Amino acid sequence: MAADVNAVPAPQSGASAPAISPVTDAEVAELAARKLLIPVDGVKAAQLQDTYTQSRSNGRLHEAIDIMAPAGTPVRAVENGRIVKLFNSAAGGITVYQFDPASQYGYYYAHLQGYAEGLQEGQEVRRGDVIGYVGSTGNADAAAPHLHFAAFKLGPERNWWRGAYLNPYRLWR
Repeated sequence: MAADVNAVPAPQSGASAPAISPVTDAEVAELAARKLLIPVDGVKAAQLQDTYTQSRSNGRLHEAIDIMAPAGTPVRAVENGRIVKLFNSAAGGITVYQFDPASQYGYYYAHLQGYAEGLQEGQEVRRGDVIGYVGSTGNADAAAPHLHFAAFKLGPERNWWRGAYLNPYRLWR
């Protein structure tokens, strides 16, 4: 369950990068129709809280939901796809970036305690595969382990560090 990744910054997107259009209600409905798995074992939709628009330091928005669970609880892939980046950062701690099968949407799993054994970049995953474990790495409060989960529409360049975020809470309501 330990992470073996070095902290590296996300590449800077250049001024010439194409704009990513905001996510529409129709796109949220299409993604919700896929019936994505709630990624934390034992958590039901009724237990989720909408923390998407909560403010954070430096005036930024949360742009994710926090799914509270005991440290070490398995975190599972929300749908089939590919692991595109295993990353360790000061803010997100131990993280996983997954793309859906069409590389249209990305999913960000953060504050993990560690990765599932053998998980690697480029690996294909199936809905429900264990990819990590709930933790409190990065800037998360050690007394409140949780999964920070984000979903985003990818731009034409398909970069893991750049997308138009959508409220994942809406996917399970």
